[in-house]
Amino acid sequence: MKKGCKLFLSVLVAMVGCVPVFSQPNRRSVETFIVDNFDTEQEWTWTVRASRYVAEGYPKTGMFDGIPASLRVLRRDGDPDPKVYGVQIAFNRKGDNWFEIYPAKDGAPYEVPLIGTVTQMDFWVWGANYRYFIDLLVRDADGRVHTLPAGNLLYKGWRNVVVNIPGWIVQSSRLRSGPRAMTFVGFRVRTDPEEFVDEFKIYLDQIKYTTNSLENIYDGYELQDANFGEGN
Repeated sequence: MKKGCKLFLSVLVAMVGCVPVFSQPNRRSVETFIVDNFDTEQEWTWTVRASRYVAEGYPKTGMFDGIPASLRVLRRDGDPDPKVYGVQIAFNRKGDNWFEIYPAKDGAPYEVPLIGTVTQMDFWVWGANYRYFIDLLVRDADGRVHTLPAGNLLYKGWRNVVVNIPGWIVQSSRLRSGPRAMTFVGFRVRTDPEEFVDEFKIYLDQIKYTTNSLENIYDGYELQDANFGEGN
């Protein structure tokens, strides 16, 4: 009897081990997506807004030829000419000044949807050696905007900044009427109250994110958007 029981269990384990896994999402499907590298046109543009004491005629923005040296070695023949996005700004007085850099579409702010469950975002930022601070802004799947500190700009030249996305940020909503995913809102740059504000420049390049792209995909995922029309 014991022999038969052991044989049965061995066969059962073997059968379970042979169950197809094609219907299970691969939670290790890690990919990197580029939000914008400024080398090609996107469906959105970039714009800037600033706090109340911004000097007249500012902020100024533009696209400039350039690329961080570390990214230059990754370029291939046929790639478009490298560009970076720049902002020049000045304020009339020291204090708690700030400005935001964000995507816009059809004259209104546009939030870029992020695929899957994002673990980190990174970008290249050119610092002018001012004691300013840069934050990453994201909106979770419940509609709340989170400000994630990304460090200071007290250095000269290019630096790659990596921001880990906290696990407690909701990235997938249970609500049918709610957002499907977390979105990228933009950047906020804040001045130190004692730092000079007469003129400041900043440049951005290659904004991207790392994500578990299949985290929220399940067998039959496509049926959630089926159109029932007027029904029977």
